[in-house]
Amino acid sequence: MENKIVVAITGASGSIYAKLFLDELLKLNSQIKEVGVIMSDNAKVVWKYELGDDSYLNYPFRFYNKNDFMAPFASGSAQYNHMVIIPCSMGTLGRIASGISNDLTSRAADVILKERRKLILVARETPLNLIHLDNMKTISQAGGIICPAVPSFYSKPKTIEDLAYTVVNRVIDLLNLDHQSYRWGN
Repeated sequence: MENKIVVAITGASGSIYAKLFLDELLKLNSQIKEVGVIMSDNAKVVWKYELGDDSYLNYPFRFYNKNDFMAPFASGSAQYNHMVIIPCSMGTLGRIASGISNDLTSRAADVILKERRKLILVARETPLNLIHLDNMKTISQAGGIICPAVPSFYSKPKTIEDLAYTVVNRVIDLLNLDHQSYRWGN
């Protein structure tokens, strides 16, 4: 199966993760057949607030309306094999854990899980309460991967972007895409 990736961007803080992830997907386009992007209304507001622009409009990927249930990845037959929600709000995570498909993001996540494909949630919240943890446990048990937006420091990052890339690079690794990044012990 070729790499067909759904990217959902929620209104959680951490737009830098979404931006850098989309930048990396552009660089890795030879390994990817298709990318579909969903942005919540809050994601657009937070992106503009945190990054100071609306550069998400400049990406060549196909963007889908949050309520477009005719999007190909709203069905398993379209064979999208990966979905990354970056950043993932606790509200989105909770709806997915509860099986509530009230928008394209939660429907696509439901499809990815039911088809036993790869769902990666870059959870962005702190501190976590028991409801968050239980929802993460439910998604993990259903086959999803919780990849918290927790940067690492082994690579001695010098900029905010370097720090954010420590998370983005882990997501790229989880997608099994070939790329260059810091490797422990090298």
